[in-house]
Amino acid sequence: MNRIDLTLDDMANTKFLTIYNSLIKSFTASTDFSSNEVVSLLIVFYKYALNNGSRTMSTNQLYNLFLVSFGIFDTTIIDRVLMNITQDGRSVSPEAWMRLFCVFFTGSLQERMKFAFEVYTSAGTVVLNREVVGLAIEKFFYGDDDDEVNELRADMCEFLFAKFDTDKDGVIAFEEYAEIVQNQPGLLEFLGKIFPDDKDRSLVAYCHNIESMFPPEDEY
Repeated sequence: MNRIDLTLDDMANTKFLTIYNSLIKSFTASTDFSSNEVVSLLIVFYKYALNNGSRTMSTNQLYNLFLVSFGIFDTTIIDRVLMNITQDGRSVSPEAWMRLFCVFFTGSLQERMKFAFEVYTSAGTVVLNREVVGLAIEKFFYGDDDDEVNELRADMCEFLFAKFDTDKDGVIAFEEYAEIVQNQPGLLEFLGKIFPDDKDRSLVAYCHNIESMFPPEDEY
C-alpha cells in the first residue's frame, strides 16, 4: 500500500485512514488548508494520540507544544486557550486541534479578534470589567516596591479603559475592542500574547508541513 507516513507501519497507516478519512474530507472543505495540509496536521495529532495510548491528545501534550513551538509562555493564557478549544479541559479532540491551527494561521483579523476576546473573557464574563483587566495586567509589572508596582498597574488599567471603553459604561464589550483593534491591529493582544509570532508560525508550518504557510525563500 502507499503509506501516508513512512514512519508508521502498514497497520498504523490503515488505522489512520479508517479513523480520519471523513474528518480529512470535512476539514478540507471547511478550512483554508489543502487536503495534504489537513492530512499532515492530523498525522501529527494521530502520533500524539498513539503516544498517549488514546484517540485523543492530552492537554499536557498540547501545553508543551505551546511552550516549545508556539512561543507562548503565559500559563494563564495557555490554560484559557485550552479551555476555549476543548470540551472537558482534559483532552484534545481532532476537531479542537484543527480549530487551534485554523485560528493560529488565519489571515482574518475578525476571527483573531473573536478568539482573543473569548480567551480574555474565559473567566466567565462576556465583557472585560476592571477586575478581569486588573488581574491580566498584574503580570506586566514587577518590582521590590509594592506601592510603585500597584500604582503602575492602576495607571495601566485606567489607560486601557480610557482607550477601549468608548461608551464609558465601565466595561469593555467586544464591539468596543473590535473597533479599536481594527484601527490599531497592534492592540489585538493587549492583555497578553495569544498567537505565535511570524517566526514561530513559520517553524510550526515547517514542522507540520503546512506548505501554504511557508515563508518566502527570500526571507531567509
